[in-house]
Amino acid sequence: QVQLVESGGGLVQAGGSLRLSCAASANIFKLSYMGWYRQPPGNQRELVAGITRSGTTNYADSVKGRFTISRDNAKNTVYLQMNSLKPEDTAVYYCALQPVGLRDYWGQGTQVTVSS
Repeated sequence: QVQLVESGGGLVQAGGSLRLSCAASANIFKLSYMGWYRQPPGNQRELVAGITRSGTTNYADSVKGRFTISRDNAKNTVYLQMNSLKPEDTAVYYCALQPVGLRDYWGQGTQVTVSS
């Protein structure tokens, strides 16, 4: 059973920064696409950023140039550096471990609140 533990959320003023971390309990992390998703209040969950096992990244248009996803395979950890935060970035953020051909695993979520 794979467990994902997220940390780093909190309350920040607009224009500020936060860094989210997600640590995986299993080495399947090294073989897996990792994604950060978010779910704003009253809205559906959406992909924010993703990174392949080789380090190729993709981003939602709304966060390009402000957010950076990275991974440390030695630590089984994925990060999301969030800069220039906006009130519309307020959401619960989830990390997902998505190995090809297998089920997805999700973290418990961490709240990010950006005040104006």
